[in-house]
Amino acid sequence: MTMQRVVTFLDRDEVDLLDKIGKDALFSTGLKVSRAKILAWLIDFLKDIKLSGEGIKSGSDFEKRIIQRVEQEAPHLPRN
Repeated sequence: MTMQRVVTFLDRDEVDLLDKIGKDALFSTGLKVSRAKILAWLIDFLKDIKLSGEGIKSGSDFEKRIIQRVEQEAPHLPRN
């Protein structure tokens, strides 16, 4: 697999969330998880649920599509 560099701009809350996830992993497992690794895992997850961008016009559309695909592809997962 060839790795590609991707530059993105995130707001403070988005960066804080990535850092929190990384720190939670570090303190619970002893393993450092980078922001880039978290984003890569999210992309792998979206590939696994076969997410399509068709018809997505907003963040809300994106969220709804993810939820819809998770329900279709992984109905065994617990729901809130």
